[in-house]
Amino acid sequence: MGTGRRATAVLAVAAALLAAACQRPAPSPSPSPSPSPSAPPSPTPTGPRAPADFVDLTTVDPTVRTDIRYAGPHNFVGRPIDGYAEPRCLLTRPAAQALHRVQTAALAGGHSLKVYDCYRPQRAADDFVAWAKLPGEQRMKGEFYPGVPKDRLFADGYIGAPTAHSRGSTVDLTLVPVSAAAQPAYTPGRPLVPCTDPAGRRFADDSIDMGTGFDCFDPRAHTADARISDTARSNRDLLRRLMSAQGFENYPLEWWHYRYVDEPYPDTWFDFPVAGSSLR
Repeated sequence: MGTGRRATAVLAVAAALLAAACQRPAPSPSPSPSPSPSAPPSPTPTGPRAPADFVDLTTVDPTVRTDIRYAGPHNFVGRPIDGYAEPRCLLTRPAAQALHRVQTAALAGGHSLKVYDCYRPQRAADDFVAWAKLPGEQRMKGEFYPGVPKDRLFADGYIGAPTAHSRGSTVDLTLVPVSAAAQPAYTPGRPLVPCTDPAGRRFADDSIDMGTGFDCFDPRAHTADARISDTARSNRDLLRRLMSAQGFENYPLEWWHYRYVDEPYPDTWFDFPVAGSSLR
């Protein structure tokens, strides 16, 4: 056979083999072994973890009361906020230890601390920003910002992003009498009462009278506002003295907001979720 004929024959055989391979069905994959019925399910990823020096406040001082508002519906948005997987107070250890010292002094005077918010993930601050861009979402206006237009909340300093809370050493809190009964549970859809109303008419928080409710976006919530009663002013001063004595600094626009001055992460904003699984 000549060279040309031999090459033509080889090409024909190769083409036939290729066509047969293209038509052959792909082999079926081997079936995966079924998991044992007794095997636990694989854990669901929960996002980044906290540094080793973050703690749950209850492990440092279990006597501090908690009412973590952003883990539930009773807040200015009206729903749980992104990043609050559990109603926990997570803090850097130095801030938690300082708060324990505040609690010791408060208990000696017949009061207990109650925290509303502690570490706040960056994703929660982003959630606030997204909410602020929805002008129609104002279901909680009647309680939390009755006299302030929603589009002024960021400009007037009531909401911030980024926030010191994301650094892990800032808390929102109040004082409650040691003998205070448990406060009534919040019921979504209940009639809203302005946070600026007198104690006894606004939401029945077990806090001593601070002049406004928590997260009240109104000038009356400014720590030194002159329009509050003498009792409320005295109570705010008491909280400020207790906190300042242990190294916390108040944010003047919010009587409830305190930052631990010697915070270990002054330039870092964290985003791990508020959950026990975030701790090492």
